[in-house]
Amino acid sequence: MRTETSRALQLILIAVVSVCSVGGALAQAANSPSDKLKSSMESGMRSMQGMKLSGDTDKDFAMMMKMHHQQAIEMAKVEMQSGKSAQLKAMAQKMLDDQSKEIGELDAWLQQHK
Repeated sequence: MRTETSRALQLILIAVVSVCSVGGALAQAANSPSDKLKSSMESGMRSMQGMKLSGDTDKDFAMMMKMHHQQAIEMAKVEMQSGKSAQLKAMAQKMLDDQSKEIGELDAWLQQHK
């Protein structure tokens, strides 16, 4: 019985180490700039899908646009850090500036219309 338990524990340990090794390799691969772009997009979509709507079109629009702009900012940051095209990096900087300003405007509107 004890031998069977020890063997079972060994197999579990081997499985855990294997999963951790694969997970670590996948995590490294998932840190590429393209994966960060995709992850940002997917995260934003999940946030919007999980959002509880108020039923007020104006408030829902403001909340969803704020999330949308935040997603664009995250993607622009990745482009600015890792992109090679000067033209796209300039567009990313403009998006970051514009979207940040618009988030501030949306926040101000939401504060006034609680």
